[in-house]
Amino acid sequence: MPLFRSLLFAPGNHPRKVEKCLGLDDADVVILDLEDAVAIAEKETTRSVVVDALANRPHHARGYVRVNAVDTPFCWSDLQAVVTPGVDGLVLPKLESASDLRTVDWVVSQLERERDMEPGAFDLLPIIETGRGVAAVASICGAGTRVRRLSFGAGDYTLDMGLRWTDGERELDQARSAIALASRAAGLEPPIDTVFIHIGRVDSLRRSADLARDFGFQGKLCIHPEQVAPVNEAFSPTGEEVAQARRYLEAFGEAEARGSASIQVDGYFIDYPIVEKAQRVIDLAEAIDRAAEGGKA
Repeated sequence: MPLFRSLLFAPGNHPRKVEKCLGLDDADVVILDLEDAVAIAEKETTRSVVVDALANRPHHARGYVRVNAVDTPFCWSDLQAVVTPGVDGLVLPKLESASDLRTVDWVVSQLERERDMEPGAFDLLPIIETGRGVAAVASICGAGTRVRRLSFGAGDYTLDMGLRWTDGERELDQARSAIALASRAAGLEPPIDTVFIHIGRVDSLRRSADLARDFGFQGKLCIHPEQVAPVNEAFSPTGEEVAQARRYLEAFGEAEARGSASIQVDGYFIDYPIVEKAQRVIDLAEAIDRAAEGGKA
């Protein structure tokens, strides 16, 4: 079970920041950026820099590259550069249509074949971050590509829609709900939530992460190493939740063996849906434990 709680961006053209992020042992994914964090004049030279960093520097996290959007003059060369052994996947920003997603997926498949990579193993993580993207999210999820999960970008979304990005973030409810619902309907994993743009406001970051988890998201994009630990915490079950899940599973297993499929535990009604949720808690906790032991979960 791969973990996608914290996905940390680092500007690909800043060697010190790249080295620092790759050296962390708590981020689930590190994303080296070729898009917004890299000036136009440096995009071409940065491609080889990020690929070399992921291929040759030791890192605990899975390593992704954010390429430039499909409608830019940089995307084609970005794809040719980053779809290579040593890179685990790419992040595709500002995706607005199923047809664009199928095109990128096809290109990635051809590059995998050309470079003797395992077919379909290279991950593709789109960001939905415009009104058109949110409006098309159901067709994007159902496009029949390698995509396993989507992510949400509130910075460009609020710009595109003319929204005020407030501390409470209730203006993001509709987009978060649409992305989570479309993902579930298409059988994808839960999505990844937007970055939180304020550095140092850890309490507000926790509220944002908790809200995203309540909407069914599995993790959050991060823009600073200090955000990784609180984001991981928000998307991890607490010790109390794990203990409670084990009690539910144990009691239900005993009841089911006696022919009963509905019981009460600690004053809480337990039936098959609650048991399935409890098992998900245990599965996630076990994946986190495996990652803590030193492997990529």
